[in-house]
Amino acid sequence: MRFSVLASGSAGNACYVESDRSSVLIDAGLSGREIIRRLELINVNPESLDALILTHEHSDHIKGAGPLARRLDIPVFGNSSTFKKGIKTLGDLSKPVTIHTGQTIPIQDLLIKTFTKCHDAVDPMGVVISSNGVKLGMVTDLGRSTRMVEDHLRGCQALIIEFNHDEKMLEEGPYPLDLKRRIRGPDGHLSNHQAGELVKAVLHEDLKLVVPAHISDKNNLPEKALQAVEMVMMAYGRGQAKIVLSQQDHPMPMVEL
Repeated sequence: MRFSVLASGSAGNACYVESDRSSVLIDAGLSGREIIRRLELINVNPESLDALILTHEHSDHIKGAGPLARRLDIPVFGNSSTFKKGIKTLGDLSKPVTIHTGQTIPIQDLLIKTFTKCHDAVDPMGVVISSNGVKLGMVTDLGRSTRMVEDHLRGCQALIIEFNHDEKMLEEGPYPLDLKRRIRGPDGHLSNHQAGELVKAVLHEDLKLVVPAHISDKNNLPEKALQAVEMVMMAYGRGQAKIVLSQQDHPMPMVEL
């Protein structure tokens, strides 16, 4: 299994995952044209996409989903609440596939297991993608960890986890008070410390890679997110595991698991 985070942050999110027989996009929060451009930057033919999975209805996750799906004529998977809430942004979809949160979606030799998470959307989902015994867990836009989240992420060889903000930078930063409260609230976004605690809770000897994601450009620094991961990995003897920062403006290099 191979993957690349094409974009991660408040300006747009998308992640590409492929196996030998199939390829999917998790979220499409950039324009359709920009997603195609970024796929081509990692040498992926957009026409090879088999499906698009939506985790929730916020614009930075679905903005390009409608145009992309219509251009490539691919199915779009999402729960009914996400489709209803996002209908104005999504527009008409030729191949909508309604699922329920908790369902596993088979896309040839990829299995996408969905699970509920805490965020201020109508029915947000995390995902674990598996193929041939390899698992990739993805949770961004998460206000707090739960036992369900941790149970699903245990055993993954790679994790894409939100390291959204540094608590002090958020507190002292330019955002209005109500937005600060939303971000640090139980249905907002994980701080570096909270994300580090989540990594600690699911750490195991076969974890090969952690990708800090959705790093705020106003309330965090990449080096702070990186340090938060490194502290956990070193403290628990997993210093050899790889850490790759995702970015807002560029796709990360394709990673093979």
